[in-house]
Amino acid sequence: MFTRARRLVLALACTTLVAAAPPALTPDTPAHFTPHTATFDYERREVMITMRDGVKLHTVILIPRGAHRAPMLLTRTPYDADDLTNHGMSARLIAALDGYDNADDAIIAAGYIRVVQDVRGKYHSEGDYVMNRPLRGPLNPSQTDHATDTYDTIDWLVKHVPESNGRVGTIGISYDGFTTLMSLIDPHPALKVAVPMNPMVDGWIGDDWFHGGAFRQLGSINYIYEQEATRSNDEKFWTDHYDDYDAFLEAGPGDAVAMQHGDDQFGFYRKIREHPAYDQFWQLQAVDKILAARKLTVPTLLVHSLWDQEDIYGAIAVYKALKEADPGNTNLHLAFGPWHHGQGIDNGSSLGPVQFDSDTSKWFRFHVLRPFLDHYLKDGAPQADIAPVTAFETGTNDWHRLPTWPAGCAANCSIEKQPLYLQPAGQLGFTAATQADPGYAAYVSDPAKPIPFVPRPIHMLADDEGTQWVEWLVSDQRDVGTRPDVATFETDRLSKPLKIAGQPIANLIASTTGTDGDFVVKLIDVYPDLVPQTPAMGGYQLMISADILRGRYRNSFSKPEPIPANQPQTYRFALPTANHVFLPGHRIMVQVQSTWFPLYDRNPQTYVANIFDAKAGDYEAATIKLFDTGTNASFVELPVVK
Repeated sequence: MFTRARRLVLALACTTLVAAAPPALTPDTPAHFTPHTATFDYERREVMITMRDGVKLHTVILIPRGAHRAPMLLTRTPYDADDLTNHGMSARLIAALDGYDNADDAIIAAGYIRVVQDVRGKYHSEGDYVMNRPLRGPLNPSQTDHATDTYDTIDWLVKHVPESNGRVGTIGISYDGFTTLMSLIDPHPALKVAVPMNPMVDGWIGDDWFHGGAFRQLGSINYIYEQEATRSNDEKFWTDHYDDYDAFLEAGPGDAVAMQHGDDQFGFYRKIREHPAYDQFWQLQAVDKILAARKLTVPTLLVHSLWDQEDIYGAIAVYKALKEADPGNTNLHLAFGPWHHGQGIDNGSSLGPVQFDSDTSKWFRFHVLRPFLDHYLKDGAPQADIAPVTAFETGTNDWHRLPTWPAGCAANCSIEKQPLYLQPAGQLGFTAATQADPGYAAYVSDPAKPIPFVPRPIHMLADDEGTQWVEWLVSDQRDVGTRPDVATFETDRLSKPLKIAGQPIANLIASTTGTDGDFVVKLIDVYPDLVPQTPAMGGYQLMISADILRGRYRNSFSKPEPIPANQPQTYRFALPTANHVFLPGHRIMVQVQSTWFPLYDRNPQTYVANIFDAKAGDYEAATIKLFDTGTNASFVELPVVK
């Protein structure tokens, strides 16, 4: 029982406590925050657009402030629409966009509405992700594909973006170039133009996954890992080696690095392993063949890079497939520059140590890309003075307006297929050597000591956007030219310029002691020993065109067969497009080798049904003989401009 005094003390204490109590807390974060964007020069809208099957695709729409009857440019991407449209965190649209619009970009200056959309199954879009989702048909039993998704997206945009003039163009690079090509399949009536840049077209013949049947393991297993492991690319490819050469060699035979990382959990990688040959799985997805079976009804500008380290095949393949059906160049245009993959939207003044005397990419954007887009998309735009083919000529560093491709000049010239023969003692010339003893050049290819495709250390698994990756096609070939497992042939110094335009063709007559093997052929421009303006280019060996063929596919891409040991065989395959002048004082070189590691997987050189399953005991050294005299002389067929 309390006394009066104690009750008074308690009452005073309670009074003190009540008086000292703080005010009620309020949350710092508002229930809904509206950014103050009144000073922005654009408006950002995010919408979920419903496709015909009910799946909603996340779409970002960037509208220049005050836009009225503006055309729309749509990019569909697996690379995160939010990230691509929030690059600069800026009040200026020119800084907000990543990649597709440079700081001086012609497209932004022209007032285009930019639309970027996450494809199915990636980032904020609903649905399931399928790598290079095939069109509806044998490989895709559903009722949707990239073509239908593009159609449905455009249909929504023209009905719900009142600032637009109802005209839409599609544009994109690489995978986004592939989705741009898909927009041409049964296109929406509002689609008025398409610009596929460095598109993925045929992943077996010469784009991302294989080249001539050789698996392009570096750049494939790490890309597939990050694309398919999670919806938002949160899982990053790891490596415990700084030098990728060691990582692949020490992992063991077959595709051991991919297995170490769990790539076999990914649907697309399993398909690669199950389809090492050019079977129906690949043939039915070849976009050039798909488009060739249809009439091109939308004006299209194909953009190609002469040193594209990822998709050097696609744009030219589509052009070749479509040009016969468009003899008047009504809808089909081609442009290419001296660029790596996607460099047409970057600075194009140089590539590695090679200088081009001007910003070739900026010139392309302002003199080709913008006039082309404006003509087809803007109300009342003037006629675009765009040549059917706009081609940069390396060596002379000049732009040319051409009527078609290949073409050596605008008029009054021709292209002759001229063999450049391998000759004894490492010589190279336009006449075959007379019969001599032994009549061949030989080297030993040892898969235990493969030839690095760039100087070591090779650090690309963890950094496939670094300069070493984007510049590898222009790397100096002197680092391998003196190896005993590389056969090198060289002309005398040229006394006059020699121009080529088109695809060189490798035509090797060779034998091997093995029952399988790879053949890499490199056409090289050897600079003079002294280049006063750029001393570091003295003696530089610059690849102009190079590629690989897996020997088992020498007769058929779809039906592999062993190589008969010690019997000469013909290995004939096209190299990538070149538009180059070998200048006086330079030399022409051809290098032939049988490994290009770790870009391409090692061939065991013993025939096995599926090289992905090769065992350590299957890998054996083999002696390769390249015949270089008489009627058996190997050569590279050059498209020489006369």
